[in-house]
Amino acid sequence: MNVFITGFSGTGKTTTGHEVARLLGWTFVDVDDEIVASTGMAIEDIFSQHGEEEFRRLERETLSQIARADRQVVSTGGGTIMDERNRATMDSSGVVVLLEARPDTIIRRLRQQQVEQGADLVARPMLDSDDLRQRVHSLKSERQFNYTLAHWTVHTDLLTPSEAAAEVVRGLDTVTARRTAASDSPDPDPDLAAEVRTSSGSYPLWVGWDIIEELAERVRSVLDTRVAYVISDTGAQPQARRVQVSMERAGIPTHLFFIPSGEQSKTLETAQRIYSWLAGLKAERGHLILAVGGGVVGDLAGFVAATFLRGIPYAQVPTTLLAMMDASIGGKTAVDLPQGKNLVGAFYQPKFVLADVSTLRTLPERELNSGWAEALKHGLIMDEGLLSTFESQRESIRSLEPEIATDVIRRSMAIKAAGVSKDEKETLGIRVLLNYGHTIGHGLEAATGYGQYLHGEAVSVGMMGAARIGCDVGLMSAADVERQKSVLADYGLPLHAKGVDPDRVLDAMRSDKKTAAGAIRWVLLDGIGKATTKNDVPPETVATALRGCFQSVS
Repeated sequence: MNVFITGFSGTGKTTTGHEVARLLGWTFVDVDDEIVASTGMAIEDIFSQHGEEEFRRLERETLSQIARADRQVVSTGGGTIMDERNRATMDSSGVVVLLEARPDTIIRRLRQQQVEQGADLVARPMLDSDDLRQRVHSLKSERQFNYTLAHWTVHTDLLTPSEAAAEVVRGLDTVTARRTAASDSPDPDPDLAAEVRTSSGSYPLWVGWDIIEELAERVRSVLDTRVAYVISDTGAQPQARRVQVSMERAGIPTHLFFIPSGEQSKTLETAQRIYSWLAGLKAERGHLILAVGGGVVGDLAGFVAATFLRGIPYAQVPTTLLAMMDASIGGKTAVDLPQGKNLVGAFYQPKFVLADVSTLRTLPERELNSGWAEALKHGLIMDEGLLSTFESQRESIRSLEPEIATDVIRRSMAIKAAGVSKDEKETLGIRVLLNYGHTIGHGLEAATGYGQYLHGEAVSVGMMGAARIGCDVGLMSAADVERQKSVLADYGLPLHAKGVDPDRVLDAMRSDKKTAAGAIRWVLLDGIGKATTKNDVPPETVATALRGCFQSVS
């Protein structure tokens, strides 16, 4: 077992690595130092005399030699992880921890090192440029996807080396424990993205490509049911039929109920019709409800399952990106009232969530774009590395290339699962962070009658409003606001909703369930990847942000 510390120059690999080695009582090894010792040449001389290709060969051979030993903390070069062979070496002989930092932090640290140590940046050949800022941004962007393949990430911007080292050790312990648990399993499931752990038990999230045909097998693995009831909408009929075929092929009679597509179906009246249908079929508490479709279907079917016969089992089979990212995970079930969205509902956890990413290829572009809003939100609030992947792999992700699309969706859903597991009913202030952009977004939906904007579109506008507030109260930098604006636009999402009355949106926001004692609880960003809450945002700041959302043309 070794710890391989990777990351861009200036993220603290050497200082943090020494501290990790001290904490663990292990040996500290620096790959670059080993190359210098074995060749008798400085790194910059190897680059200038023999070229980068020769240096990478030496780096690969040195890393392979180092990895044969045990109980080491290994500091790697910033580009080491770009080589697939290096990644395989590190994966097979230890835990890879990424030290992350914002470009501004990296530049400040590098310049500080120059002053304190008299170091010349030519000693870092990959950073040799007349424009250091531009070079850091471009090189970091180029490497970011491979950085995200690390097993654990530590953001070092605001951490001391001791604090960062403690996070590295925590990551080592966590990853080691998970590997041990996985190795104890006789047949690890490659489609298992995460387990949601709640007071009512744990349930799996399965995410894969072309896995909807395996539904009956998945059902059998978690419960024994004799009859199933599929609740779906008219837009998901093909997928609902596939589910029915899979279930009945396994000998489980399966009935179908279709509702009209759209938020207008998520009402108590629709729930009443489903209750009558279930009663007519003599549904029992041991039977199973399957929600096949988007977020409306998941919310409604979950609410029916929570309340019919005082609760019968149900599972989520989301077929829209938005439902995969958000509504299917966490057991929030609800219907709308004229006064607001999701005002009547219950926390009721599903038995499992099965997301077949291939089903997304049937979605209209606008609906797919709407779903990316929730995925991007997860990167914005908790995982800058994930957001960077969305930025650097935009074309592959938007075209739903199977490997990369499944990977980012799996990672995004795992973030939601982690938030739910830590704070099932939003009592600890953790799960509420997942509501970034939703305060204004839900107000926009309610003010426009739930028909003009898709949920993800409304959340995108809401995130821009929250970013304006965060910037005005001193939490979010103008550069981070621009970065958020750029990535939302790159995924075809609206940045404003011109022509909507801000006062109507504010009235709807005050009726939203996220208010407490009359005060709106805002989820804001204290920088990319770091969400926080604030209950005392001045009314004039909110008013200014709303005007920007609904009257701005920028």
